[in-house]
Amino acid sequence: MKSIESINLYRLELPLKVPYKLAFGPVTHFDTLIVSVTDANGNQGLGEATILTGYTQETIGGSWDLIQELAQNLIKQSDESNQQLLDKYLVSDPFTVTALATAIELAKNRGVFLNQSAASIPILGVVNAETLKDLEIEIEHLISSGFNTLKVKVGFDVDKDSVKVKNVQKVLKERAKIRLDGNQGYSRSDAIRFIEQLNPIGIELFEQPCHADDWDSALAISKIANVPMMLDESIYGLEDIQRAADLNIATYIKVKLMKFGSYQNLTNALSLISNLGMKPVLGNGVAGEIGCWMEALAAKTYITNAGEMNGFMKPVSSILKNPLQFNNGCISLEPSYLPNIDLNLINQFQISSKQYY
Repeated sequence: MKSIESINLYRLELPLKVPYKLAFGPVTHFDTLIVSVTDANGNQGLGEATILTGYTQETIGGSWDLIQELAQNLIKQSDESNQQLLDKYLVSDPFTVTALATAIELAKNRGVFLNQSAASIPILGVVNAETLKDLEIEIEHLISSGFNTLKVKVGFDVDKDSVKVKNVQKVLKERAKIRLDGNQGYSRSDAIRFIEQLNPIGIELFEQPCHADDWDSALAISKIANVPMMLDESIYGLEDIQRAADLNIATYIKVKLMKFGSYQNLTNALSLISNLGMKPVLGNGVAGEIGCWMEALAAKTYITNAGEMNGFMKPVSSILKNPLQFNNGCISLEPSYLPNIDLNLINQFQISSKQYY
């Protein structure tokens, strides 16, 4: 007996308010897949994945092709068969799988997701400015908006990055924590040189300076670092979390919903990080409201630091009838909130769509 009645797929291109600067280039729009599932009992669920090659090996074109193939097959099968099919692609295409799996998960467990109390989930603000004058303006705005943790992107040019961090520290005056993100941009020697120039005052952590596959450099850097280190892009599954613990390579481990294939898998990962004596960090700066909402739900239970699920604030428009709310540095979770897509807004940004019954 089939467990899914219908699946609607939407491929969107969401322009950003301002370009999002990363070590491998500025991001001007989000390539986002939205999944709407109706199960055999008539319950609806939504899932989302924003595909950014570099964060994943997946491409938007490849993901769009695969998600159509998977959706067509999921319609015809039982819950058990569907899970086996999604598990088959979890390692190779985690973002694509997550969009489908979380939509199914939400439909099947709608009552559980509805049964939530109000909460305020602190998230971090992102520092984009470069010059001292612009940093002063931007940082004051971020502080007045309620952010207690600020992210500074580095991994571009060691000397320029070092000057920027010093300027941020000068302007900030320890009024908020600073989270440095290397975005895999440095070689090992550059990362070490950056750390040698780094004043640790106010620095919460330094995230992923070298390539995701370069565990040797991560280990070498962790031994000389004067601030706590965090792995992000290196972490795709429970085995990677265990490896990081075995090597004693990082104080913090960051995870994203889109890497783990389901909400349940995400919470399992967060629990494992804590159980192994490391500190979990959660969230995705390149994600939409549906993904950020699910991560905020997990943060209620599993996270004690600022979440990074701020991607929903970057596009020029929401795609929901009931947009995710931000207030005083926090995501405001309303009681019994579930995201509800606005098809008129979807149509404004839609590149393609497919329906399966």
